[in-house]
Amino acid sequence: MDKSQSWALFDDIAPRYDLLNRLLSFGCDRAWRNAIASRVQAQGQVRLLDLGTGTGDLLLTLWARCKASLASVTGLDLSENMLALAKRKTPPGCPATWIHASAQKIPLPDQSQDSVTMAFAIRNCPDPPQVLREMVRVLAPGGHAYILEFSMPQSWLFRRVYLFYFRHILPLVGGWISGHSTAYRYLNQSVEAFPYGEVFAQWMRDAGFSAVTTTPFTFGVVTLYEGERP
Repeated sequence: MDKSQSWALFDDIAPRYDLLNRLLSFGCDRAWRNAIASRVQAQGQVRLLDLGTGTGDLLLTLWARCKASLASVTGLDLSENMLALAKRKTPPGCPATWIHASAQKIPLPDQSQDSVTMAFAIRNCPDPPQVLREMVRVLAPGGHAYILEFSMPQSWLFRRVYLFYFRHILPLVGGWISGHSTAYRYLNQSVEAFPYGEVFAQWMRDAGFSAVTTTPFTFGVVTLYEGERP
């Protein structure tokens, strides 16, 4: 699939997206988002930008967990249907700004943010290194990026089980519930083709990040990448 049109796929599956995330991750997605929240909270008062925000799950989790530490919260996505759901989910008192735009060309000024987050979206971008460069551009010096993305388990035995689930069970269940089997076939294909671990960490360094770290979760099924804007 042409990744420049991946937003259209997410438009189609938006109504069932949150439910499927809970089911297909066995509820682990909440813990993964909370791991980012604990890091953002430790930063102090920050202006937060969530790229590829989708239905706003990560941004709204961060608001609920870290509202005392957030000076502003902005979510950006190319899928209008996803953003419509995010707006409906926004609780009273949450000052979220929702922007319909591409993460490859963020319509915000240089050095205007203190934290940039992105969960399970950078692999869907046609030019991930450009997204990383845009993150560096909009971050103020000392700002941090937190990128959560799928990866491959290190254990060969667990990897075999995981790949069987990812290639056969997940597309079947995801296609049945969402009514869009193509979307969940694309999911496993995009994950298996996307660089992870040290390869992706080097992409971050090449884009201009320093102090890059990788933290695998759930036996390496996902990895949290962190980087600082010098």
